[in-house]
Amino acid sequence: MSSQQAQPAPPRQDPIIVRVIEQPVHETSLSDVILGSLGLVGVLLIAALVFGLVLGGLLIVYKRLRAKDGIDADGDAETLRVTPRTAD
Repeated sequence: MSSQQAQPAPPRQDPIIVRVIEQPVHETSLSDVILGSLGLVGVLLIAALVFGLVLGGLLIVYKRLRAKDGIDADGDAETLRVTPRTAD
């Protein structure tokens, strides 16, 4: 007996072929651009509206607090009479 034994050949495998199929490319049309721009304008409009309401509310609260505390700057001002006083 020989020290080397004949090993059976591995079974033959056919090659695996992978076919890559690309997805169709979505083309941007004029309607896509118009709808996108309208969406952007809508978002900006809502953001400006919310910002304006918040800022307006803060100004109203600030004015009311100043008037309530008596820290109004106009309270220290002197009034000037432009018309002469009438005799009563």
